[in-house]
Amino acid sequence: MEARAEAIADGQAEECIWLLEHPPLYTAGTSAKHEDLIDDRFPVFQTRRGGQFTYHGPGQRIIYVMLDVARRGRDVRRFVHDLEAWVIATLAQFNVSGEIRENRVGVWVQRPEKPLLSNGLPAEDKVAAIGIRLRRWVSFHGISINVEPDLSHFEGIVPCGIRDHGVTSLVDLGLPVAMHDLDLALRETFDQVFAQPVEARG
Repeated sequence: MEARAEAIADGQAEECIWLLEHPPLYTAGTSAKHEDLIDDRFPVFQTRRGGQFTYHGPGQRIIYVMLDVARRGRDVRRFVHDLEAWVIATLAQFNVSGEIRENRVGVWVQRPEKPLLSNGLPAEDKVAAIGIRLRRWVSFHGISINVEPDLSHFEGIVPCGIRDHGVTSLVDLGLPVAMHDLDLALRETFDQVFAQPVEARG
């Protein structure tokens, strides 16, 4: 992945997106805190992406995005927003209302069937995580969307350092979505969110 990103930065390769599934493992981003690793039941990999601990495993779509952010305006915040918008547009294909929250990267869904939080707000769970890194304005790492992972595997960590919200999946939400269907939706919605690359100005 890093070699491909370097090749893109050098103009020797085209942008690309990889759709993968991993065996069960935990990854630690650059902000991971040791105390958030509760039970190292799976291998733990140190990564160079942003963020904290997260879980990857079967039933989860991993989306590695190797895109030229320089040609898209050199705006990292906007790029992360576009990744979130891409996930939200994809989930909408299955009538799931994904939402973003200030100071919480990723995509969330409200869970009105669960008890209210201690502050009186509706419960909500994370359905997709985002963690990227840029080198020479080319992105790598990316997104994970929970389709049908074993949600108990998240119990070995504090996902993304957030203790007061849960984790969900499309199947947990009552939607028997196949991975192939999600991949088709990702392809269909990509161009709705990401404009064609343009040279940065200024």
